[in-house]
Amino acid sequence: MTYSRATIIVCDGDQTGQELLLEALRAMTPELLGVPIELVHYDLSLENRRRTNNDIVREAALAMVESGLGLKAATVTPPEIGGVGSPNRILREGIGGSIIVRTGRRIPGVAPTVAASQPIIVVRLAVGDAYGAEEGRTGEPGGAGEVAWRTERIERSNCRLVAEYAFQAAEEHDGIVYGGPKWTVSPTYEGMLKEEMDAAFARHPHVGYRPTLIDAAYAGLLTDIHDQTLVIPALNRDGDCLSDLVLAMFGSIAGAESVLMSLDEDLHPQVAMAEAPHGTAPSLEGKNVANPMAMLLAGAALLDQAAIHLGDARYHVAGKRLRSATLEGALQGVRTFDLAGEASTSGVVDDVITRLRATL
Repeated sequence: MTYSRATIIVCDGDQTGQELLLEALRAMTPELLGVPIELVHYDLSLENRRRTNNDIVREAALAMVESGLGLKAATVTPPEIGGVGSPNRILREGIGGSIIVRTGRRIPGVAPTVAASQPIIVVRLAVGDAYGAEEGRTGEPGGAGEVAWRTERIERSNCRLVAEYAFQAAEEHDGIVYGGPKWTVSPTYEGMLKEEMDAAFARHPHVGYRPTLIDAAYAGLLTDIHDQTLVIPALNRDGDCLSDLVLAMFGSIAGAESVLMSLDEDLHPQVAMAEAPHGTAPSLEGKNVANPMAMLLAGAALLDQAAIHLGDARYHVAGKRLRSATLEGALQGVRTFDLAGEASTSGVVDDVITRLRATL
């Protein structure tokens, strides 16, 4: 199939994640954004993944490779051993995703839980490490001698991309590269990322660099006062945990977006898939109270990537308008309960649509 130049592959999901996606898409029409957009849906619900034995996930990944742009709802990962598992790993591998970028930032009108005023950007390995690792158990099940094990691996090429992207992001945002893996305990495995961080610093000596062991970085995020943007390169598992902490520091995990990117050796994005980093929130399903901010900001981030991918600045303008409308609404008190507001999910999106129409 041949896609038009502004085609977004939409990965439908489960429960509240799907509800938030559909709400956010109400604000992402060509009429409101002022740019041509085509949405092509792929049903990645748990039911359809089971029915197709994950073939639908692989088809969605191929479609994203062709179009360069994807937007994904949160999906259920079933707990059973040998089941369809999470579609995220299949998507990441299918598009050749190498890094995941999540940015915690001040939400207008919302006081952060700690003294965090400047953005914190987590640049995380997208593949390998604890995810997709071979694992197993030996010994008598349930016995004292039973042993659980897993074999993890990372690749230098991906570590290099994470480190280099982190330094370039720090340079762009006048920030510093902070944190890192636990290289003292694991100099061979985790030390590979630290080696690439040091090498990137040698290429960017003018960028601030504060390598900090991952456990000390956690403490520093909560106790230190940072007056510059922090960019944190991280392994896959560390970055997953860090992202949730960082987003919660600014008020809510539902207040920021996540972008998976496939990059070439020159850090040019080949494929970008944006999503809300929160889960499917089954307890909120059908109640019209969940926060759509992360999904709206994911749409804005994807429009920014479309501007780069297509070489068309109109998409950057559209992304800026969508982001501004979302954040301005929060400043004016149009917020859901997790941000101490009383607005409904649809009420927040209705407000964003009104603001978009006012800026056309």
